[in-house]
Amino acid sequence: MKKFRKYIGLIALCFVVMLTVTACAQNGNAATKPPTGFFYGNIYRFIGKPLQNIMLSFSHMIGGANGAGWAIILMTLVVRIVLLPLMLSQQKKSTTQQEKMTRVQPQMLLIQDAMKRKDLTQDQQMTLAGWQRELYSQNNISLTGGMGCLPLIIQFPIMIGIYQAVMYSKPLANSFFFGISLSERSISVTIIATLFAFIQGYLSIIGVPKEQKKQMQSMMLMNPIMTLFISLSVSGSVALYWAAGNFFSVIQQLIVTFIIMPKVKKDVDEHLKNEPIKAIVTKEKIDELLNQKTSGSAVSEKEKELHENLRNRNKGKQQKHHK
Repeated sequence: MKKFRKYIGLIALCFVVMLTVTACAQNGNAATKPPTGFFYGNIYRFIGKPLQNIMLSFSHMIGGANGAGWAIILMTLVVRIVLLPLMLSQQKKSTTQQEKMTRVQPQMLLIQDAMKRKDLTQDQQMTLAGWQRELYSQNNISLTGGMGCLPLIIQFPIMIGIYQAVMYSKPLANSFFFGISLSERSISVTIIATLFAFIQGYLSIIGVPKEQKKQMQSMMLMNPIMTLFISLSVSGSVALYWAAGNFFSVIQQLIVTFIIMPKVKKDVDEHLKNEPIKAIVTKEKIDELLNQKTSGSAVSEKEKELHENLRNRNKGKQQKHHK
């Protein structure tokens, strides 16, 4: 459970996204007029309606029966291009943190192995936890691993806006994309979107050290699961947006894995030549900490034995006095 702590914020955000999008889908299917509430009403007013106009314009420009679907894909491309610098910057930070984590892994393993002991005192546990924090801070390693939720937060209202743009426009709601209704749920688009999410996750662990890869393998399933859940809960328009977004994520991950990551590794190597990883924990230091309990226990046993002898002597004197 400890290895998932740094992902709790991201998981919570994904959970909120899934619940909100599902609620949006349920409300939209039952609605006949655009929403007027504070949350969905403002999203429709400032995002959904403008996107609706843009999509209609794109659809007319592209023409044909699939114009609305291509308009969604084109808008997804525009959104991803705008977010690309931010996403690549965060990916670079994340890769840098992964490289640093690899370098401190030997010290981390010493701490983790020591923490597995069941006979640790509370003071020893606090000391080990303090060393772990110091190991991170002294080597400028982020506890979140450089991960960021901003791109997802930005896409969140856009995703709802696209849903509203389609659901509250008769021309768009009645549109099809290669036979797929944009106003109804689509199993085929869901499968495609989930497949792209899985490919992106697989690419993200290429070149990652073995220890970190074990931790990331379980977390890489989060995006496909979230994609599957959302795509099955919303209309074909949002599922198509999600599928197109995941396709561009695959391209982005290819750039990160095969271009950015090798460069970051090289930069980190150069940086660590001038500023080597600081040694906070050593095996000798761990052994000394763990031996404190043993020494303390030995002293405690001696004290108990001494007190027991004194009690026996006092007891003997009292019995002798009564006689």
